[in-house]
Amino acid sequence: MTHHRVPPGRLLPIAAAIAATVAGVYATPAQASSHREAPFITTAPKLDGTDFYMFSSYETGRAGYVTLLANYQPLQSPYGGPNYFKMDPNGLYEIHIDNNGDAKEDVTFQFRFKNKLNSIALSIGGVDVAIPLTQAGSVSGPNSPSLNVNETFTVDVMRGDRRKGTRAAVTNAAGGSATFDKPVDNIGTKTIPDYVAYADQHIYNVNIPGCDMPGKLFVGQRQDPFAIGLGVVFDLVNAPLSVITDPTLINAGVNVIDGSNVTTLAMEVHKSCLTSGTEPVIGAWTTASARQGSLLDPTPAAGHQTSSIRSGGAWTQVSRVGMPLVNEVVIGLPVKDRFNSSRPKDDAQFGVYVTNPTFPRLLEIAFGQSAGAFAPTNIPRTDLVTAFLTGIQGVNQPANVVPSEMLRLNTAIPAVPEAQQNRLGIVGNILAGGNDNAGFPNGRRPKDDIVDITLVAAMGGLCMANGDNNAFQFGAACKPSAVPLGATTFKLHDGVDQAVIPLLPKFPYLNTPIPGAGPGSEGVPLSAR
Repeated sequence: MTHHRVPPGRLLPIAAAIAATVAGVYATPAQASSHREAPFITTAPKLDGTDFYMFSSYETGRAGYVTLLANYQPLQSPYGGPNYFKMDPNGLYEIHIDNNGDAKEDVTFQFRFKNKLNSIALSIGGVDVAIPLTQAGSVSGPNSPSLNVNETFTVDVMRGDRRKGTRAAVTNAAGGSATFDKPVDNIGTKTIPDYVAYADQHIYNVNIPGCDMPGKLFVGQRQDPFAIGLGVVFDLVNAPLSVITDPTLINAGVNVIDGSNVTTLAMEVHKSCLTSGTEPVIGAWTTASARQGSLLDPTPAAGHQTSSIRSGGAWTQVSRVGMPLVNEVVIGLPVKDRFNSSRPKDDAQFGVYVTNPTFPRLLEIAFGQSAGAFAPTNIPRTDLVTAFLTGIQGVNQPANVVPSEMLRLNTAIPAVPEAQQNRLGIVGNILAGGNDNAGFPNGRRPKDDIVDITLVAAMGGLCMANGDNNAFQFGAACKPSAVPLGATTFKLHDGVDQAVIPLLPKFPYLNTPIPGAGPGSEGVPLSAR
């Protein structure tokens, strides 16, 4: 397929406008996510999507590839045994791609899981008795005989509608199998002495139907890359205003989920397999669905997860994540469950939450300020519509875009090595006069500092950048005079430093999960105390 790179000159007017408006202003980073963001999903944590990332791969030798990371099951305690965090065999996990801007999926990757109970038993006084644990010894490779439960998964690619399109199986390039082993969670260093080597055996080279280029696939536990002071933020930003507007205090808070893991569905796919025609921009989001009905057995049979004896009916979507923080701090509480069940093509029903956002006013209330003290005055907020619903013209907006919430990536903009990435994404890069246009909101990389970027955007940073001449095409009313905080907007942060979160330099990019016991964990062996 043909791809068009964005000419550097198209970004120059944006750079000039921002530089002239906010030169010398320093902004600071953190990161964001969607942990437990809606009432119903708190009752179904195995289907709870936490984060979605999509970016041009920056691993050496992988130019032209796009990495897709969908994280599920939030706030996993590494010591959460004996069952740990297996995926739901009654769930359907999906990553959707819109490659023509019409707010409908054109390519969908569907993940299904199976958990096979091996019923390991020990002879106790001449009687074989089933063990109570997930493992019965050390584990070093896939499908280990020491595992009491073997986890496997399949991936299908759907072309067209997610339910009515054409289906074909993704297969292992080595042998052609359509079934893949999933590594057990990082129980601890005694059970799995070398988890890095163990997990690496579960990174697969795969053949994707309809794609001439091989891809990569991994599903397994990873350290949660999300950094934020959750308690502080949700307690009406329980921190002094002097702290969250002082760039020197970026690490004044505590990342309370620093010791948590997540389960990651990771794919690396060549861009030619995701785009359509000459349009280089793709949109994407991840969802999880459950069957419409389930029958519980009051006397479950022996086996694994047998309390639900029958699940049936249509697949019903219960989780949705595209752009970060949307359902968490944008969508109103009465319709959070509806948003999680909706499709981008129907997002007009949620438009008022973007055009007339409540978060700026809530921030005023949190700091005892009257209306208008902090909140931008350009209502409707056409700047937020652009950033969250259409993409930025000349950067990541499709030619025939239908306004809808999803992550959008211009695959023609080259990747930037991690060491050179600007944590504030495109705006931060332009302020710095750099060469990194591959960051948020042009996709999302693990290093992009979403909380601070979102704070800056919500409180009028885009209008500061837009200037008096509508340089970004955010709307004539979106200008510096509409921003009560002025240049202070660019100093906003949540007091937690994203930079301390470790990442990998290659696929699947997210760090090795924290073990339940042993070095690097909270569970120090007794012999080491």
